[in-house]
Amino acid sequence: MAIQPIIVTPNLPPVQAFYEQVLGAVEVFRYPEQGKVFYKTLKIGDAELGLVAEPADVSVPPRITLSIGVDDVDALLPLVEPAGGRVQGPSNDMPWGQRVAHVFDPDGNPVNLTQDL
Repeated sequence: MAIQPIIVTPNLPPVQAFYEQVLGAVEVFRYPEQGKVFYKTLKIGDAELGLVAEPADVSVPPRITLSIGVDDVDALLPLVEPAGGRVQGPSNDMPWGQRVAHVFDPDGNPVNLTQDL
């Protein structure tokens, strides 16, 4: 069994670019193969993230947070804003043994960058 988060976005190119530039995402699937895209799958490490190109109200507060394990949270933070995202604040060491930074992708979706300590 696998769970694949899917982001519905009216801004597919900048959202895709954010995940590519910050997390090294690689496009592994596109539908349709030619013409105006409806769906893409991005591979991030061993996980997949879907992107659906559809109108969506990005002003509505999100109800889910992506939590993505990375090797070095602090090395990625300077990449977030140039990639169109927003950093909520500095990274912090948590009592459960992770360093965590809270960021937002270009659509305002919350993303927790987590690093095991």
